[in-house]
Amino acid sequence: MDRFAAVERALRNAAPHLLLDVVTGALQEQYGVERVELRLADYGLTTLQRVEDVPFTTEPVSLQDSPQSRAFGSQEPYVEPKAVQGTATVHLPVTVRGDRMGVLTVTLPQEQCSRAQLADMQRICEALGHEILVAERDTDLYLLARRANRLTLAAEMQWQLLPGRSVARPEFALGAHLEPAYAIYGDNFDWSVSAHHLTLTVTNGMGQGMEAALLSNLVVNALRNARRAGLDLPGQASLADQAVYAQYRGELHASVLLLRFDLATGEVEAVDAGSPRMWRLRGRSVESVDFDAQLPLGMFEETAYVAERLRIEPGDRILIGSDGVFDSVSQAGERYGERALARSLSAHRLLPASQVPQAVLRDLGEYRGALPLEDDALVVCLDWFGRV
Repeated sequence: MDRFAAVERALRNAAPHLLLDVVTGALQEQYGVERVELRLADYGLTTLQRVEDVPFTTEPVSLQDSPQSRAFGSQEPYVEPKAVQGTATVHLPVTVRGDRMGVLTVTLPQEQCSRAQLADMQRICEALGHEILVAERDTDLYLLARRANRLTLAAEMQWQLLPGRSVARPEFALGAHLEPAYAIYGDNFDWSVSAHHLTLTVTNGMGQGMEAALLSNLVVNALRNARRAGLDLPGQASLADQAVYAQYRGELHASVLLLRFDLATGEVEAVDAGSPRMWRLRGRSVESVDFDAQLPLGMFEETAYVAERLRIEPGDRILIGSDGVFDSVSQAGERYGERALARSLSAHRLLPASQVPQAVLRDLGEYRGALPLEDDALVVCLDWFGRV
């Protein structure tokens, strides 16, 4: 059994809360590692929080200007300049299917820091990430490490709905981010990938706090239920519409953009049932992609929905924003979606999709200046590569 297989087997047999202990012992035995530290990105994607039994006892590390952030941002191992002769400190990204989770930092003898050794340890980080996802069903240890502040109850409910913050396949790369991270009003995103399709939904519910969280939970789960029952996109919208109307009788409703991408052809089905909007970057040109507006879910009883179609090409970048993004105004009174959002999308065209949402939201913060964020700001970015 090779060294990687031995570590992977040890991780699979470990108790959920002991993954770090097991990987530390295995790395010490197999690679001569002297020290191991695991940090996970917080919900706001601003810091890396250390995984430890008693949370918040170790200072967080910035995701903007730290050695760990170099590995997290580049998604490549980063070897710090030598601090102690004969010893190396290496930061390794922990990522699963394109979802950037955190960074594993190891200190080891310099002779163990070859390209082949780093590749082996990177594979171990991927195995660790998979085991963390499984372990989160049974322990709060890793969920606690993701939060730099206490979540509101509404935010807790919303974050538990999300499938992740990014995902990558040969045909596409997708990233999403939601602000304010620790007190959410009702925006949400969801995706599912099959052998032939990517289904993506972006939701903007009415209300604030618990009211918005309960509405979003109903909408997202109704859409999932319809999708898993095999309904087409209009059928999914209709079932969710009926569920919301049955519960609220038109007093509350939810705006949703539903998209279904054919992985082989790039053909897209769309149902625009409300406020989330979409832009496309093709080459150096940014244009708004407008659909026929249909009624939000739950506004009236038994609304019928119709799918529209378009085609995207390899190299296209799609950006979707909630009204908290494109309707935000500058101190001069101009809406962000009028011109500034297109400028931001163009300026960040060289960033990977997983980093674009946060970059656009940083630009939004600068655009608003001292004006407070009064609504959720949700950005989803999709890079389309197509199928070869």
